Amino acid sequence: MLLLGEILVYKKEKQRMIVDKLRPGDHIQIIAPAQSLMPKLTQEMRIRGVKRLEELGLTVSFGDHVHEIDEFGSTTIDNRLADLHRAYEDKSVKAILAVSGGTTSNQLLPYIDYKLLKDNPKILCGLSDITALINAVYAKTDVVTYYGPHFNMLSAGEDLGFSLDYFRACLFDDKPISLSPSLFYYNSIWEHEQLDNPGYWVINEGDVEGKILGGNFLTFNFLQGSEYLPDTSDSIFFLEDNGPEDYKNVQNQLQALLNQPSFSGVKALAIGRFKQNSMMTKEILTKIIKTKKQLDGIPVIANIDFGHTLPMITIPIGGRARVIADPTNPVIELLIH
Repeated sequence: MLLLGEILVYKKEKQRMIVDKLRPGDHIQIIAPAQSLMPKLTQEMRIRGVKRLEELGLTVSFGDHVHEIDEFGSTTIDNRLADLHRAYEDKSVKAILAVSGGTTSNQLLPYIDYKLLKDNPKILCGLSDITALINAVYAKTDVVTYYGPHFNMLSAGEDLGFSLDYFRACLFDDKPISLSPSLFYYNSIWEHEQLDNPGYWVINEGDVEGKILGGNFLTFNFLQGSEYLPDTSDSIFFLEDNGPEDYKNVQNQLQALLNQPSFSGVKALAIGRFKQNSMMTKEILTKIIKTKKQLDGIPVIANIDFGHTLPMITIPIGGRARVIADPTNPVIELLIH
């Protein structure tokens, strides 16, 4: 027999819409909701990125305005909206991939035709600043979106086998995915030194299931108090920091999140790997977590393979996960994606 709370969760879960998974021959279009294709991404790198997508069996195209660059590294709001809406209108396009992150995707949110997006559901994937877009689209349409590699990462990154395996598992299949930590990582897509990965950091223990929300710490916080923040009840926040800030700023960002009334529905935190220049360590993060009373009794696992380092898993925003924060055998499963 289901308890009332379980019935309410079940009804809410039924609203989720999962787009049909990709198949060989499907068309993926690359657009720039935030930063455009920058000169740093050389033609050789771009060709490599397209080839990696083609090796997955996909046909690749680009939006009309991905090369236009203004003083903010983007093109106009109207041009970015045009590419987004055109990709959704195009019946041949099955998936949409962001070029990069940036700082401007939240400019689009008030002007998006969310009915168009809901009536023509497609896979939408990106990371960093694209956090604003993918959470807003899920909030307004109930269509699951994806926090995963963007085109820059697929083009510039080294040793993408691990990242592409999870990209394929999440976007081409619907079986539950058990995450495993990588053996090594790179500090960014532009760096080539292999660094040993110590595995997951279990900071607070526990075993929970919940709806997946999150992305980049700072960008996700920008959605607080707006209509573009999804319902946070029964949720697990997957959050990462992009590196320019040190651990003091991470503490500040986390506290800002905890101060929001919306945090009351959060059941666990899954935190991505920090870049080296953040100077974050397991000991420092543990101190940050343990000094925040709002996190008492909430499972916390960190140093997971997502964020601004490589490799990068793909995470379904609006999907469902299980987190078993056990120091001897931590488990993270993507149950619905």
